[in-house]
Amino acid sequence: MSQSSQTADSWLNRMLDRVERVGNKLPDPAMMFFGLLLIVWVISFFLSGVTFDEVHPLTGEQISVVNLLSGTEMADFLANMVNTFMGFAPLGVVLVAMLGVGVAERSGFINVAIKLMLNVTPKMLLTPVLILVAIVSHTAVDAGYVLVIPLGGVIFYAAGRHPLAGIAAAFAGVSGGFSANFVPSAIDPLIQGFTQTSAQMLDPNIQLNPLNNFYFTALSSIVVVAIGWYLTDKVIEPRLQGAEIDGDQEDMPALDDVTPRDRKAFYSAVLTMVVGLTLLYLAATAENTPLADATGELASFTAPLMQSIVPLIFLLFIIPGVVHGFVAGTFTNSQDVVNAMTKSMEGMAYYMVMAFFCAMFIKAFGDSQLGTLLSIKGASILQSWALPGSMTLVGIVFLVAFINLFVGSASAKWALLAPIFVPMLMQLGFSPDLTQAAYRVGDSSSNIITPLLPYFPLVVLYCQRYVKNTGIGSLVALMLPYSISLLIIWSAFLILYWTLGVAFDIPLGIQATYDYPPAG
Repeated sequence: MSQSSQTADSWLNRMLDRVERVGNKLPDPAMMFFGLLLIVWVISFFLSGVTFDEVHPLTGEQISVVNLLSGTEMADFLANMVNTFMGFAPLGVVLVAMLGVGVAERSGFINVAIKLMLNVTPKMLLTPVLILVAIVSHTAVDAGYVLVIPLGGVIFYAAGRHPLAGIAAAFAGVSGGFSANFVPSAIDPLIQGFTQTSAQMLDPNIQLNPLNNFYFTALSSIVVVAIGWYLTDKVIEPRLQGAEIDGDQEDMPALDDVTPRDRKAFYSAVLTMVVGLTLLYLAATAENTPLADATGELASFTAPLMQSIVPLIFLLFIIPGVVHGFVAGTFTNSQDVVNAMTKSMEGMAYYMVMAFFCAMFIKAFGDSQLGTLLSIKGASILQSWALPGSMTLVGIVFLVAFINLFVGSASAKWALLAPIFVPMLMQLGFSPDLTQAAYRVGDSSSNIITPLLPYFPLVVLYCQRYVKNTGIGSLVALMLPYSISLLIIWSAFLILYWTLGVAFDIPLGIQATYDYPPAG
């Protein structure tokens, strides 16, 4: 290694060490969210009397901060506290899915599957395969957070590698590469809907295809896999050499060989899973299937199939898990199955405490209108700079990445920003598809370094399974190289794609009918 490379590595390690130390000095995640809740209350009190010029792009009303310390707001907060907690979306997703995953894990099904997979996967391709699976998991909405990320740790540990590197690689694919996928997902029509509505403010006849970014996001999968592969193997894993694995041994995946009885149990479980998936496919493709929405679409957010993803995950893990357990002898009666589910929920107790305070903070932050004000004010500043087109695109990417640290929902941010940026760039000759692509790059790149991401505390919990003293700072330091690299390289790829698209008439995705250039 050259002296310049050693100097760069040394500088990077010192920076990440500093981020980790500072981040780990933060309070426990539950108390951090409680502290942020108090801060939002205080800020809302002082800003509630300030008049802002920003106007909500959808309602046309002037934005004003709501005083959450007023009697009415406090009474409403207390009256809805239980509903706020129970309605916290990640909570139900995590708990229901983990009931099934817990049975599959403690029966031995998942461990045997991983060990058999490692037998056929070259060690050097383990990282890119994991990231690729993480990217594809977007098709099942949030399934990657509760399945792929923890499995990343299990797979790396079983392969004799540091499990936190596996968790980091999977997290980078699931969350950092959220907008990179070569398989259409439900997020595509959701984002496209806001883009089309915003474009119609300027051209009422414009129609966009839900897959208007498909070619770009598909090729972006290669970019994300390449970035994640290099960073995981060359930066993250070497840095983790000093991180001792000191988690509870009983929660660690077994590293012994697969016995003939294990193989028989695994193949029986897989056969059960195949039968279940076949029945699901037949039900989904049947005429007038009840799994489709009113228009016959299976992939929309309103389709019962998409709304049943988490229950399906539960069934597709618990049923093969039970079959594997009884055939392998790890389960001898129904009480063993219940005990496996109970043990799984015991591991979620800490997450539920964090989820309670996280739900309260997100509720307060949304009700205060501070997130809306931050988004619109940032967009207005960028618009007032009147930068050249390519610089404006990069500006959108970086602005969205910054706002994403405070406002996590991809659809909520785009609902606010699309009415500003889409018409503005259309007047400069840029297609709505291109503006949407820039938004999606920025929205994905900073997901993995914001503790305000609802699933971020869960990933901390996954890490603590192997390294007990993992804190928020540890995870941020682990993911920061991915975030910065994605932000810079993915932005450059977007500009390159756009430039080549103009020169060779290459669209960003499947086009509908409008008069603006497909790629810019």
